[in-house]
Amino acid sequence: MSNRLDNKPETKTKSNVIKKKQKLRNNEYYGTQELFDELFSLSSKGRNFKNLYNLIVSEENIKLAYRNIKKNKGSKTRGTNDTTIKELAETRTDEFVSFIQRSLENYQPQPVRRVMIPKPNGKERPLGIPTLEDRIIQQCFKQVLEPICEAKFHPFNYGFRPNRSAKHAIVRAMSIMNLQKLHYVVDIDIKGFFDNVDHAKLLKQLWTIGIRDKKVISIISKILKSEVQGEGVQTKGTPQGGILSPLLSNVVLNELDHWINSQWLDFPTRKDYTKIDPRNGKIINSHKYRALRDSSNLKELAYVRYADDFKIFCKDYESAVKIYIATKKWLKARSNLDISNEKSKITNVRKNYTEFLGFKFKMTRKNARKTNLVVKSHISDKAKTKILAIYKAGIIRITKNPNADEVRRLNAQILGYHNYYDIATLVNEDFADIHFKTRTFLYNRLHRLSSKNARINQIKNDIERPKDYLQRYKHYSFKEFSIMGKPIYPIAGIKHQSYKAFNSDVCNYTEKGRQIIHMNQQLVSPDIVIYLMNHPIINASVELNDNRISLYIAQKGMCGITKQTLSILDMEVHHILPKEQGGADNYSNLILVTRAAHKLIHATQKDTINHYISIIGKLSKAQINKLNKLRNIAGNEPISFECSEYL
Repeated sequence: MSNRLDNKPETKTKSNVIKKKQKLRNNEYYGTQELFDELFSLSSKGRNFKNLYNLIVSEENIKLAYRNIKKNKGSKTRGTNDTTIKELAETRTDEFVSFIQRSLENYQPQPVRRVMIPKPNGKERPLGIPTLEDRIIQQCFKQVLEPICEAKFHPFNYGFRPNRSAKHAIVRAMSIMNLQKLHYVVDIDIKGFFDNVDHAKLLKQLWTIGIRDKKVISIISKILKSEVQGEGVQTKGTPQGGILSPLLSNVVLNELDHWINSQWLDFPTRKDYTKIDPRNGKIINSHKYRALRDSSNLKELAYVRYADDFKIFCKDYESAVKIYIATKKWLKARSNLDISNEKSKITNVRKNYTEFLGFKFKMTRKNARKTNLVVKSHISDKAKTKILAIYKAGIIRITKNPNADEVRRLNAQILGYHNYYDIATLVNEDFADIHFKTRTFLYNRLHRLSSKNARINQIKNDIERPKDYLQRYKHYSFKEFSIMGKPIYPIAGIKHQSYKAFNSDVCNYTEKGRQIIHMNQQLVSPDIVIYLMNHPIINASVELNDNRISLYIAQKGMCGITKQTLSILDMEVHHILPKEQGGADNYSNLILVTRAAHKLIHATQKDTINHYISIIGKLSKAQINKLNKLRNIAGNEPISFECSEYL
């Protein structure tokens, strides 16, 4: 194996660092992107990895884990020891890194807090919440293991993977039915998948994938067996709620993905039928599948999976029965997993609906005159009932407590449903039905309240209407209800949107893949990013040093007041609300400025002020206002720029 993986990660020395997707930017802040690319490349070539532990406990990887965790909404959720991200943020950077490294020397995970989450069917789903320290440790493992596993995962697995989503799985399912004409659908429901994963089998699967560092395998084993508060040590299952669990669940079912697809899609042939499309360089396998149909007894099938929810599509009922039985036996023999006979079934989608990820699908005639069939999709009945209940509950909350926050909360739920379900071809019919069932309820509850606020609404509507509202709903003619100037989004204000299939070239761990992902490129100095990473402010908290890097990128390498280019020797961190007044090291309370601008914020003597004004030079009115605003928060009088030479 190359020296790159035998030592600590090297820093990246590209000529440019560009503004990118958040997690990819984070990788580059700490110089780990090149390492992850190399792990992915070597894993793709079948290499095994025996020295991963040193990479996991490297300073760069630990600081990257902190950054990724703190951006996570769950960072504020307490585990069994009540530690929060705010408390860790106050730790010095070097102390924080040393603490994580010491914790892993003889690692013993702390007990996991158990939380029960209600399910739509009235039952509850157990969620395990590790302590924040254990979450950071799991994140350290995930960052190094993910590129190795991604290289081995099957492309038609869309759950819990970078850049993939449920919509990609839906697009594939619909394209299989539309284009491949596979209309018999095998649904297999694994009984309590996350609670019944065999630990020994999972560790063997990690070994097979190429993760052969015994210390890493040992620590993962300890994570799997973490004590659940009130329930004791776990002997099977992957704890839902753990950061490493989604990756491990994909490892468990990766073998199934490859086995099913080997029955047709990836079936090896003696002759190479592969063709390359000259227009885009894509591989064309149509000649291979034509040969398999003509000269073999293989049964054509297709497959799509999202987490533990997967479908197998077949040409006829007999083939569907065979693959159903074979998959049931395979899961039991190879993964020690049982299926639910009540929930598992075979569906002919020309006659009945099949459900997947909150949607239901059926093949129907395109119109009365045409005989060809196309997929028509709706929101599933369960999902529709849930949306209706949550919508009505939101209206009741607004009635009891009419304020803008409650309206924003309901609007966020409506927008979330619209964004998720707009891929359904008949989504407008489904939400129109919800609107019809609730319009009288909505009017009775809100018309007086909305009229009572009419004057406020008239003043505020054009000023405070959210951009989402104006962009998405201004063309609809539904009666508008506004509370404190905040319009409630119309529940039926939605139209079907078409989505493209997942582009297999998209990948976090290849240069080509990242070029597709990156948007709005902006250049900053990579040398300064590397310097800030390798030279944290002595005795400053890990939070401040981490945010210093974020601010440099966010401010495009320019002073937050003067817009002058920041340099290593002329860059200072200013606390907007001073620490002596209760200000913290959080991102929103910090700004990067030049030394002269920083002096101007705090200066009180006239000669000192004039001296630093002469250094800075001319300022625009907006820059003067920003400077004076920062001086005001710091408790200083505004500077009067009466002389035009400073404007």
